[in-house]
Amino acid sequence: MSSPPSPHAQVVVDLGAIRHNVGRLRELVSEGRSQGPLAMVVVKADAYGHGMLPVARAARAAGADWLGVATGAEALALREAGDTGRILCWLAAPGADFTRLLEAEVDVSAYSVAQLDEIVSAAHETGRVARVQLKFDTGLSRGGAPRTEWSALADAARAAEQGGFVTVTGAWSHLACSDEPEHPANKAQVAAFEEALAVVARAGLVPEVRHLANSAGAILLPGTRYDLVRLGIAVYGLSPAPDVRTAEEVGLVPAMTVRGSVVLTKELAAGDGVSYGHTFVATEPLRVALVPMGYGDGIPRAASSTAQVLVGGARGRVLGRVCMDQFVVEAPAGEAGEDVVLFGPGTHGEPTATDWARWCGTINYEIVTRMGGRQTRVWVGDEAT
Repeated sequence: MSSPPSPHAQVVVDLGAIRHNVGRLRELVSEGRSQGPLAMVVVKADAYGHGMLPVARAARAAGADWLGVATGAEALALREAGDTGRILCWLAAPGADFTRLLEAEVDVSAYSVAQLDEIVSAAHETGRVARVQLKFDTGLSRGGAPRTEWSALADAARAAEQGGFVTVTGAWSHLACSDEPEHPANKAQVAAFEEALAVVARAGLVPEVRHLANSAGAILLPGTRYDLVRLGIAVYGLSPAPDVRTAEEVGLVPAMTVRGSVVLTKELAAGDGVSYGHTFVATEPLRVALVPMGYGDGIPRAASSTAQVLVGGARGRVLGRVCMDQFVVEAPAGEAGEDVVLFGPGTHGEPTATDWARWCGTINYEIVTRMGGRQTRVWVGDEAT
């Protein structure tokens, strides 16, 4: 059983910001084109910690043509919640049961002939024509068929299509270095993807959509946009490449705010150590506040003595180690019961998720996706309510 939510910790998600970001990104990727690519909003991993179902509804309201998920369970949860639009699911282990996905009219990905055979078996069993997208590894060396198997996969898909068991709706791949637009891997992957598309065409397949671009590709590499762009972190208002182009420069609004409250303040004397291991020792008298949130709530332990929060209208640094349930922060003006904002849009002086990523030596994707535990999640700006 999961822990009960805490009244002292909240993840606040602005669905209005989600709608704005989807609209802004659709506008951006359409620049210079009479008709822009379709937009897939990626809502895997509980929408990067923002809440899959509310985010999916907001994304659809903003014009998302597709939703993208990693697992079959995520796709089925969207269907059970009433989503009737196009959904692509791309991750399955050998022996996966594709029958429910086909019955739910979810597009599924095939990385290999063996996986395609499993999808065809599910089509036999259900009497449904499977909608299949072929994924090709063009250089990420992760999911997707390796180059040596491209022809075999395309030929098998064509045979399955001629047999009436599948419709090949897409051909796709994933970029490895799109957050570094000058990286030579980007041109190499575009060239490899073009080769994969040629293999698909030679097999006699005419996919509905060809897609390569993730958020960074969609924003920074116009040549990767093809027929559809997969929009992930940017939908949530965060830049996939903040050192190249910030969220503000793109016109995005961060959707997540994480807040807690002060439960105790106290005065430290010079020489007093803070938290486990006394990794921080006061060098002068210092006023501190206790915040009842910790790594059990998704707060990175790597934030110890590095991250900052907004408390009492001013920035205060986390002091000492972040614990499972609490951390200590310098708070010259904070009082018990007062709000503490860990991160948010940054419009009121609070840090952003990208700031936290920099302090913790990680990426903003991880910061927002890991938030949860006992934190209460609240959605605001919902047009439906």
